[in-house]
Formats: sequence, structure tokens, C-alpha cells
Amino acid sequence: ESDTASEISFQFNKHKKTPSIGSHSSDMASVSSVSGSVLSVYSGDFGSVDAQGTVEFALDYDEKNREFQVHVSQCKDLAVVDERKGRSDPYVKTYLLPDKARMGKRKTSVKKRTVNPVYNEVLRYKIEKMVLLIQKLNLSVWHNDPLGRNSFLGEIEIDLASWDWSNRKLNWYPLKPRSLSAVNGVDHRGVMNLSIKYVPPGSLGKTSFNPPSGEVHIWVKDVKDLLQLRPSGVDSFVKCYVLPDTSKKSYQKTRVIKRDTNPVFNHTIVYDGFHTEDLKDACVELTVWDHEKLTNHFLGGIRLGLGTGLSYGISVDWMDSTQEEVAFWQEMMSAANEWIEGLLPLRSL
Repeated sequence: ESDTASEISFQFNKHKKTPSIGSHSSDMASVSSVSGSVLSVYSGDFGSVDAQGTVEFALDYDEKNREFQVHVSQCKDLAVVDERKGRSDPYVKTYLLPDKARMGKRKTSVKKRTVNPVYNEVLRYKIEKMVLLIQKLNLSVWHNDPLGRNSFLGEIEIDLASWDWSNRKLNWYPLKPRSLSAVNGVDHRGVMNLSIKYVPPGSLGKTSFNPPSGEVHIWVKDVKDLLQLRPSGVDSFVKCYVLPDTSKKSYQKTRVIKRDTNPVFNHTIVYDGFHTEDLKDACVELTVWDHEKLTNHFLGGIRLGLGTGLSYGISVDWMDSTQEEVAFWQEMMSAANEWIEGLLPLRSL
């Protein structure tokens, strides 16, 4: 960890449309950036059929191999997706929650033209028992569509902390419809407490502190209610970029706060080289990660911008700020040299 700061400015080249961003950080570190996307557990079509039928499965934990096993036996009386042909092509998918990206999904083979599929397959997760006991198992059944628009047929969710691990027998469970909150992608990932400020160029008068170009100040104070990935808590840090620049010049991070689901960072980052017109095209992306030796796991994030879908005239998917995030950014733009405080919910990006 070092306390150095780069002196490179945010400069927009109208021809290349690739801004170069510089920053000053109170606690900067040189690390490799971990990137990746988090896919939704519930990608697919929910409205086409009603959930019905049952699924038979058993759960077990192999102490010797430290492996969680889901023995998926069969399903009965599933909904018919293609009524004209009277068919469904079902498969079973599992996730461990709350962090569906961490352990990934497992799924069975697809059984074609049946509402009573027989699988007799074992889905396996390499995971410590103590970590498993703070997870929930989400088991869902889907119709496989060749064009990729899979249809949801039902699900069951089991809290593994209260599961009877002496029960290794196959049992039948009714499939349930998705709740409205899950369909809408509402999943609580925590809340970030932060302040931001824009200092326009020349706005401070003739002082030694007056920046030659505009600055965006980001004060990451703390985060509440992070996802707990292990019994001891979370080893978290915050990563920051000013998009569209994703280079190392733009990248900043806080220190790692260990074993705490409510970490206090109290970390300030300053990006200089901003002109007022850049604020409508730039986006501050703050993401929270769980730190581990081999890889870092995404916990949630926010994007501060106007949410127009455009950056310097180019359509971009990251200009997708929520109404709360847009309002926060607009308030900063309209109140130069003032700290704007806010509590913003973390979300999937």
C-alpha cells in the first residue's frame, strides 16, 4: 500500500473520444483490476406460464471431500410451455444465495418433450460447511428454448442453516412462483454512505488552492449491511473509476477493511481535469468487492451520472444510473463547491 498520487488530468479528445483521467487518492494502492459481470439468477421469461408441479431431490454434505451435493431426482406435472405442441423441455438450475456470482450456477441436462422429467443427477459445490450454513439454496425449473428465451416453471428456496443434515432421503417439494421482488431484481446488497463535490475551474478566486481545471471530489464514508460470504464477515474494499476511462490512470481503491459487514472507509478521491460540460458525459462508478488471495468477488455498486445511455454522443450500457443516483449527481452539478451527502443502495451492475 502506498500514499502516492498521480497528476494526470481528465482531458477529452473530441476525435478519439477517450478521456484520460487523473486522480489524487488518500489511500491509493497498485493492484490488478478484477472485472466481470454478474448475471441474474432470474434471466428469462416469467410471464408465459404459471408455476405448478413438484420436484424430488435430496441434499447431502460430503465431509471428506468438503462438497455440497444436490441430488436432483425428477419432476412431476410441470406446466406446459408450448400448448400448441403440448410440450416442455425442462431442466433444473441451482444457485447458492445471497452471492449468486461467487459459487456460480449448476444445472442438469435438458429433458425434451416431457412434463415428468427424470434426471437422477448430482449437482456439486466445493464449499466449506461453515460457509454453506450461511447460504440459501435456490432450486428452480426452466423450459429450455433454442432461441435463449427460457421460461420459468417454478422454484423452491431452502435456508441451509435450518436444514436437517441427517435427512439424506429423496423428498418431494411443491414448486412455487417467483415473488414480485425477485422478478423485479430487488436484492438487498447494502447501502453506501458518501459525499460528492464539484469544484469548477477558477471558482475559488485568486487562492493557492484554486484548481486550474475542475475537480470532482468523492468521499466514501462507510457501507452498511454488506452480503456476508463467510462466518467471520467480509474483507471489503471500494473500487472507483470515472467512466468512460477504465485505464489504470482512472482506477482508485480504498484499503481493505477485514471481517466487517459494516466497514468504515473514510476515504477521499479527487479527480481533476474536469470541465463543467464533461459532467453530463462522465459517470463515477463505485463498486464494493470482497477481497481474497486468488480473486475478488463483486458485492454491489453504484453509478453516479445522468443515466442518459449516452457518453460523448456514443451509446454505452454503463450510463444506466437509477433515479436516486441521477438525482444525487444533478444536485452536485447544481451546487458547485458544496458537499452533497447521500445514502445510496448498492445494486448489481
